[in-house]
Amino acid sequence: MSTPPPDHRSGFACFVGRPNAGKSTLTNALVGTKVAITSNRPQTTRHTVRGIVHRPEAQLVLVDTPGLHKPRTLLGQRLNDVVRATWAEVDVIGFCLPANEKVGPGDRFIAKELAQITRTPKVAIVTKTDLMAGDALAEQLIAVDRLGKESGFEWAEIVPVSAVEGRQVELLAELLVPLLPEGPPLYPEGDLTDEPELVMIAELIREAALEGVRDELPHSIAVVVEEMLPREDRPADRPLLDIHANLFIERPSQKGIVIGPKGKRLKEVGTTSRRQIEALLGTPVFLDLHVKVAKDWQRDPKQLRRLGF
Repeated sequence: MSTPPPDHRSGFACFVGRPNAGKSTLTNALVGTKVAITSNRPQTTRHTVRGIVHRPEAQLVLVDTPGLHKPRTLLGQRLNDVVRATWAEVDVIGFCLPANEKVGPGDRFIAKELAQITRTPKVAIVTKTDLMAGDALAEQLIAVDRLGKESGFEWAEIVPVSAVEGRQVELLAELLVPLLPEGPPLYPEGDLTDEPELVMIAELIREAALEGVRDELPHSIAVVVEEMLPREDRPADRPLLDIHANLFIERPSQKGIVIGPKGKRLKEVGTTSRRQIEALLGTPVFLDLHVKVAKDWQRDPKQLRRLGF
């Protein structure tokens, strides 16, 4: 590993914002690979994923939190607790606000909460700029600047980006680095996340299961990888990894939605997630999925613990 320069910087940056503000997509764009699951459904992120950005002069560790929201369940309360605990520990906070949505009550609620964290610099990141242009984007930037002032603090920077098109993503990294403390790298060169493989695999399966289901279902799906073992009696040049995972839903009526007619949906979930898992692990995978009912798990402390929350 090469010796870092004496003025090397390293630290943690946290992306916050309303659900579906583009935080996970931005994390993946900065890291250069997929470390956080993305979906057009709110409340996709449940774990704080750390993505690691390596640069010659700095190491930026990105913490991707769930979207702060008004909780309706015990799970919702726990997700909000995760967000606030993360804010208290990072070196810089990036507040993601979509360019194509007006600043609203949810944003003001988060900004008021951020105002209480006085020592940590705050960067406003206007995401999804590929969906807006010209005067409309300029108006949004003015509204975001005003949001900081109304909440009682000044933004360290206001940066418009498009993670989908890669626009100004590099500039954002350059602006975040000077806000980090000086210090040696926190993770070995080449590490892109400290998320355990089993958690990442479960998240990839859950992401595939979220695609194309009814609006009420995303909150109800949890995935647990029960077993991951190399297949015995395979030649060294043709390994195969057996992964057995359970998809938990809250009610028997949801089972048919996840499985689909004649098992078609579950098969698609398996095919999509298997490709992603093979790309992540670099080895062929046999993926065995089962759908199980864990009644009202979002409201049951014992079940939440069992499912990793």
